[in-house]
Amino acid sequence: MTTGQARASAEWLRLRELADAAARAPELVDEVRGYLPTDGGTAIHDLGCGSGSMARWLAVQLTGPQHWVMYDRDAELLTLAAADPPGDAFDGAPVTIETRQGDITRLKPEELAGAALITASALLDMMTAEELGRFVATCAGPGCPVLIALSVTGRVELTPSDPFDQRVTDAFNAHQRRTTSAGRLLGPDAVGTAVDGFTRLGLDVLVRPSPWRLGPGQAALAAEWFTGWLAAACEQRPELGAEAPSYARRRLAEAATGRLSVTVDHLDLLARPS
Repeated sequence: MTTGQARASAEWLRLRELADAAARAPELVDEVRGYLPTDGGTAIHDLGCGSGSMARWLAVQLTGPQHWVMYDRDAELLTLAAADPPGDAFDGAPVTIETRQGDITRLKPEELAGAALITASALLDMMTAEELGRFVATCAGPGCPVLIALSVTGRVELTPSDPFDQRVTDAFNAHQRRTTSAGRLLGPDAVGTAVDGFTRLGLDVLVRPSPWRLGPGQAALAAEWFTGWLAAACEQRPELGAEAPSYARRRLAEAATGRLSVTVDHLDLLARPS
């Protein structure tokens, strides 16, 4: 899922795909179905598609012919998405895709013309307020539902707990809100900002929890998430570096032996015409 500011590796997207699928809020899919056309094909625009996991998760839950237009600025990820397209719709109707390369924070409204549904996943927290404002306005233009999954909230819980957990959490959240060349990233504030933006434009917004719950069966993902989480925290606050190595050894040993459970809170939102 890439904007102009961040790149997700193909391996990371592969590792997290099953956890993403388990976390996304199914009740919002139920809401989406009522807005989709029943007398022809459905055009779905997937913004920041990465390797295509959102389409693979959602297309099979919808009925009728679908055409997915998949956007990302990363050509390698678009190639992976095209190589692993979603299966047929729930009722066996065909699902087709096309890919478009570009920065989704600078889409032109006409690029989304004819969309019956707009989707995105794990994206909003990587935007600045200016980028998100443009993104919300562009998505609201077609007058169709907008389903955005898996935006971080800043809350994580590791079990068993460790006294160092909260310091790392605070530093990581500060890293999520860091200032880049494009401006200050929204990080955990992104969902609230998006809800306000869609509401001001006259859309009704539903928000539902979509937490990752990583136990012994997701040890590899938990370890990879933890490593990146701690590295970002130490980058933001180098003073954590003295204690970080011993903390990492403890936590990674717990993950390897199935003793570490991790909950990473996310929120899904559906903005829909009033």
